[in-house]
Parts: sequence; structure tokens; C-alpha cells
Amino acid sequence: MAELTYEDYKRRLSIQELLVDAGYRLNRRDGLRYPSYVRIDSDGRRVRGDKFIVTANGFCCFQPPERKNYNVISFIKEHPHFFAEYTPGMSADRLVNLVCRRLLNEPQEIRETRIFNPNKNGKPFDMDEYDLQAFRMDDWESQKKFYPYFKNRGIDLDTQRAFCSHFFLASKHRTDGKVFTNLAFPLSLPAWPGKQIVGLEERSRPNAEGKTAYKGMAAGSNATKGMWIAQLNSHRSDVGFNVPLSGVKDVYWFESAFDAMAFYQIEKKETVAYADLGNAVFVSTGGTPSIRQFAGMLEQTPDANHHLCFDRDQAGQLYAVNFALQMNGRVFNSHMTKKDTLVVTDLTGKYGRTELDVRTFDFEAICKELGLEKGRIDYRPPSEGYKDWNDQLMGKRMDEDKEQENTEERQTRFRR
Repeated sequence: MAELTYEDYKRRLSIQELLVDAGYRLNRRDGLRYPSYVRIDSDGRRVRGDKFIVTANGFCCFQPPERKNYNVISFIKEHPHFFAEYTPGMSADRLVNLVCRRLLNEPQEIRETRIFNPNKNGKPFDMDEYDLQAFRMDDWESQKKFYPYFKNRGIDLDTQRAFCSHFFLASKHRTDGKVFTNLAFPLSLPAWPGKQIVGLEERSRPNAEGKTAYKGMAAGSNATKGMWIAQLNSHRSDVGFNVPLSGVKDVYWFESAFDAMAFYQIEKKETVAYADLGNAVFVSTGGTPSIRQFAGMLEQTPDANHHLCFDRDQAGQLYAVNFALQMNGRVFNSHMTKKDTLVVTDLTGKYGRTELDVRTFDFEAICKELGLEKGRIDYRPPSEGYKDWNDQLMGKRMDEDKEQENTEERQTRFRR
């Protein structure tokens, strides 16, 4: 197989060829001296404001009114959703290679790790490979084993007891004789919450500096459809859940189980309404949420209110918008650019592409701009100055200088 570099791609592929592959057509009205490419909707009409102009050297293009030039590499990286090979979360360099090799009719690169151990990646999650230790309400000795995992997170014993049916210690024996034990939050499918474990969201015991050395998913976990689903005090129920998902009043969404537990502990201390959380479920997507996770939970909770408690950063903001798009039945692609711009491509009916400045993120305004019914969605990130709910519980603020800078920017823009 030929080894190709980025220079090979830029030399052998024209930007015009790439624009055509991305779904654009030559606009002959603008002439051929500086060719322009436009997108056509389902009715055969131009999509206003969606045009790229090829530069004089023929190797780059730009999208008015901006003058930023894209070559074949940067165009793919900045507009990944234009290409069939793109899947959310994939490496931009990987996407460049896949698209360019296809256009050059070159055989696709095969990763050596897959050749070296072809069975490893395809092996499904097997709970029988783990020895489990439960947190038992009537056994103080069993509870003490969990202390090191929760201490540095500030999660107290009452909170652990409230969620104790939804975590355990999982030990795995390696072939070299070593044993590794992690705090595990079981993943299950929304259609069968708690009935069949399809993976584990794992956290290691903190090191001497108090930092968690490992966090991730157990091998073979179905993290695309599975998620951590928890209900308060469900140890009191013989069936594992006091209220079936179809009957819950509220669903609280987080990126990690630790954040969900921290949120509960904060709510319990700061409000008197936490008792209502008994008719709610807490879910963790274990990182970047997938469309299948959203769809699976929405199908099972048709009448619930959904509280989006994702991190207070651009990734968390993107997840909130993606959820609203999914709840409104949209077919879409979305991504954040390096210039604090949220790009949403709506493929539901007619092609629509919207760019939104998110330096001052306003969830309700964005929903209105995209024509989304906010309905039963409550956008609820951590308080100003905190990245996630566990940081808020610990009083660990983001960089205060940066936060002040953001506040001044918001005030300046507000006065305009």
C-alpha cells in the first residue's frame, strides 16, 4: 500500500473536486475566472449564504464574507459533516485520510492494531470476567471499602447510600496474575434498565496525590447505546427501580456518574425540593453522548422533563443543543469550530446550515434560532465558574481571570 502524505493529497486533489464531493455545484453565473460553488436544496434552488469561491491559485477556497482560505486538508477538518466517512468523535486526521484515499481510488489504510489482535476489539462485554463487591446497607465493613474512591470527590456516605444499588467494586484478573479493582458504574439499555449489564463506566482508586489515575469504559462495553441509569434508594425495591422509566417525572443527564451524585448532594443541601428526586432517574452517558443514547431514553420516557446537567464548557453546550435537536426529531450534524462558532447542519427536509456565535451561550435563544421547541427541556449546567458538578461540590472553580474576562465580554456584548 502506498504511503501518502498531506502534501500528496494537496498536490493530487483539487479543491474543486473536494467541493463537488461535499455536495456543492459549480455556479456558472459567477464565471470561471474565480469559480464559485453553491449548495442546491431539494427544490433545485440555491441555498442563500452557502457558497465557496475558489482562490486565484486554484488550490484553496473561502466562504464569503470571511476570507479564511481552506485547502483540501483544512476544508475536511473544518467541515467534517460534509463527508460520508465522518462519525462523531472520530479523529480529524483519520477522516482526512479516509476521504482523500477514496477520492484518489487508493486502498484504505488498515490499522496495524486490528491486524495484530483482530479478536480483541470485537469481543463483547462479559460480566463473568469480574469479581464484584457490593455496597451493602447493613454491612459497615463492605461500605468502608468504597471510602478511598469517593473521599477525594467529596461525596459523602449519605449520597453513597442513596445510590448504592448502582455501583460496585469490580476486580479483573489478568493473565500475568495481577488484579485490578475499579469503582464501576454499570451500563444498561433504557429498554431494560438494570436488567442486563452491557458495560461498565470505571474509575480507579486515587493515587497518592489524590488524582484518579484511570477513568474509562470496561473492554467490550456498549457505550453507544448503554448508559448508567440510577434511581434514588432503589435498594428498597425488589425489582431494582421504584418507578419504571415510563412513569418517571424527571430525567437528569450528566457526563459522568460522579457528577450525578455530586448534583444530588448539592441539591439535598441547598434546597428543600430534593425529595421530588425520588420520582426521577439520573443518567450518565460516560462521556460524549451518542444519538442512540438520547433516542433510547427519550423513547422510554415520553412524558418526562429532561434536565441537561452537562459540563459548563463548549462540549457540554454542544451536547445540550444535540439533545434538543434529537428531541425535536431532527436529522442533523453539528460541531464547534475553533472560533467559538456552533455549526448545525439540518438534514431533516431541505438542507439547512446555521452558524451560531456561542461565546455568550444562550440555550433558549439557540433553540429559537434553530426552530426547536424547548418544551420539557431544562438546560441546567453547573453554577457560573464551575466546569462540572463535582467541581462545584468541591468548590473547585475554573480559572478566575478567564472567568472575569468572559464576564466582561458578556457585559460588553449585552450593552450593544
